[in-house]
Amino acid sequence: MFQIPSVPSALFDFSLPLSLNWSKPTCGRCEVEGKSCRFKDNINTQDIECFDNPSHTGPLKKVKLPGLVLGPLLLVLIAIGTYQMYRSEKLKKEDQQKIEQFLEDYKALKPTRYAYVDIKRITGNFSDKLGQGGYGTVYKGKLSNEVSVAAKVLNNTKGDGEDFINEVGTIGQIHHVNVVRLVGYCANGFRRVLVYEFLPNHSLEKFTSSKNERNLLGLEKLHDIALGIAKGIEYLHQGCEQRILHFDIKPHNILLDHNFNPKISDFGQAKLCSKKQSAVSMTAARETVGYIAPEVFSRNFGKVSYKSDVYGMVLLEMVGGMKNIVVGGENESEAYFPEWIYNKLEKGEDITIEIENKGNSMIARKLMVVGLWCIQWYPVDRPSMKVVIQMLEAEKIPSMPRNPFGSENETGAVKKSATVSGGNSELTSIPEELED
Repeated sequence: MFQIPSVPSALFDFSLPLSLNWSKPTCGRCEVEGKSCRFKDNINTQDIECFDNPSHTGPLKKVKLPGLVLGPLLLVLIAIGTYQMYRSEKLKKEDQQKIEQFLEDYKALKPTRYAYVDIKRITGNFSDKLGQGGYGTVYKGKLSNEVSVAAKVLNNTKGDGEDFINEVGTIGQIHHVNVVRLVGYCANGFRRVLVYEFLPNHSLEKFTSSKNERNLLGLEKLHDIALGIAKGIEYLHQGCEQRILHFDIKPHNILLDHNFNPKISDFGQAKLCSKKQSAVSMTAARETVGYIAPEVFSRNFGKVSYKSDVYGMVLLEMVGGMKNIVVGGENESEAYFPEWIYNKLEKGEDITIEIENKGNSMIARKLMVVGLWCIQWYPVDRPSMKVVIQMLEAEKIPSMPRNPFGSENETGAVKKSATVSGGNSELTSIPEELED
């Protein structure tokens, strides 16, 4: 603002005090306002004015205005991004936990292979014997203080290991509330052991063969047990990837847990087949006498299929408390137990049930009628397990089936179809065999 023609040399003597005071023009206020200062274009040259300098303030304003708009938006975007990263990490952890839980559950369901020394340790050197039969001996054991198991030691001399392979290959792959769980197995040379979950109330046979034991259950509980068995068989027939035919349904192979829920066991006679198959081939009858479907003995009755899992005799024994034996009296001709029941029901006569004041007699009649449907001579006359479940769950008693013991059914010709209450499907013959 001023031209200084010369500078005193004293200014460069730094030993002297130097004080520069600004008097006029008074541009300080312009600086305070963030503006530039200049003389007014008039006579009084000491008058100044403040003005905005575009070269200095323009860029600031250009940055400031977008900043005021984009700043909050940027903060929102940063917050959203941070949340998304947090949520993504959380979901990854949850997914990992699900996978770990699935693997843990799968590991729990998959049977474990034990060494024979482990079996001896689990069973306390086979100290607690639960039972014995032609298949082998069962011992109680413990995997821990809380988990008890039943170890079935198979007979070394029985067969070529087919029963053992069937058991591990079928029950080891499935899990259902009405099918016993295979915890593990041992295959050490000729020593073969199957380790099951322990069921404290033993088998259904204990309650069908003893009047005192049967009185502990009552008809309503027997009905629940019958329904549970049917659901278990239905699962084996339709709920698995491959159809499983048990071929040995009997009270001895129905185990009961602490709440008397039934669980199907002993799959040594079982066969696997495709769900598209309605008929299978068998070289010999291997089921227990009294529980074998007629077509297993003679193809005159039809082809072996899922209808060959005989369930009716179990129902009749549960209610009547008698096995498939000859019954009769002085005024009655001898007849097999199922035939005796049929004649009684057909005549409307009461059947003495060996259960004292434990339920509605309608339940007993329903179980007997359903049982008679399931022991018809010809497979096409028997209902599927799906229909059986519908019968058991219905409030009404199903209609009586045709008499399987009458002379009209004693011919060798196979009946092609029959009507069952609730519907029925005919067998379809498929030539594929399973005897490889």
